[in-house]
Amino acid sequence: MLKRVVAALLLLASAAQAQNVAPVPAGATLTTVRARGAVACGISTGDPAWSQPDSRGEWQGMDTDFCRAVAAAVLGDASRVAWHPLTGQNRLPTLSVGQIDLLTRTTTWTFLRDVSNGVNFAAPNFFDGQGFLVRADSGVTSASQLDGSSICFTSASTHELNLQDWSRAQNIHFTPVIFADKDEARRAYEAGRCDSFTGDAAQLAAIRAAFPNPEAHRLLPERISKEPYAAAVRHGDDQWFDIVRWVAFGLIEAEELGVTRANAEQMLNDPRPAVRRLLGVSGDLGPALGLDRRWMYNAIRAVGNYGEIYDRHLGANSQVRLPRGLNDLWTRGGMMFSPPMR
Repeated sequence: MLKRVVAALLLLASAAQAQNVAPVPAGATLTTVRARGAVACGISTGDPAWSQPDSRGEWQGMDTDFCRAVAAAVLGDASRVAWHPLTGQNRLPTLSVGQIDLLTRTTTWTFLRDVSNGVNFAAPNFFDGQGFLVRADSGVTSASQLDGSSICFTSASTHELNLQDWSRAQNIHFTPVIFADKDEARRAYEAGRCDSFTGDAAQLAAIRAAFPNPEAHRLLPERISKEPYAAAVRHGDDQWFDIVRWVAFGLIEAEELGVTRANAEQMLNDPRPAVRRLLGVSGDLGPALGLDRRWMYNAIRAVGNYGEIYDRHLGANSQVRLPRGLNDLWTRGGMMFSPPMR
């Protein structure tokens, strides 16, 4: 009997300790970010719906909103971001040598990128696959009809190897038209320098929607690859890696719990334990990362939950109007879910 009582007391003490984590000291990256007063964020040089300057010169898109969420979580202010537009060739080297703190640039998580570049990928925040964009008047309705065509794509991307694998498997021959930058490839396709433009399907859908006459272009139905996007950080700072990873998970958790940009303050009074932990009303999730207890409250108030970000740039509230598909919550048949935040 005494043993059972002691065991129960130890269990209760352990649970209490788990909810009262001593604040973690700031690591090297967090210290640098705080001293600088901004998160140095690597983004693309211009990619509709992902990272592109608006009419006021302010960067907008899925990737840029994630940078803002990290800045809000770490510094309490989503505007404290130093933008670093990068090409496909220099994005990973720029991160690995420490010139940026975070890379969120429609970058696919692959084996060799993970193990060979001195970087770590955080949580997948978008699932896509490579597709093809063609002119509607070309008569092409399937990728199998691209034999003998010229195809535009960017270098230092997953697209070249995917094309090689696909063309060999399908016995399709094509003429590659390669560019250093996605925007260059888009302009070349638009000018008629190639028959097709290949890239990740969601990016192609956003590019198509931004054309003066979107109906003049067709996104073919085939997907020839798996393209899981994830933000990346450099090796050697587990605390910063955890911060970036759990901000991504926290935005997904917020959507699942119904916490939005508009109702986050009201939800501070929600009785559900999971909501109270997420918003820092109870528990010590923030201090366990070296952050304020309201880290995710600040992030959600700044950019909204994952679904709000998606709808704003790719979904119902955007000109792209791309269905969620795999990027919906797991409760609705998608692949987006967060490990338990407790």
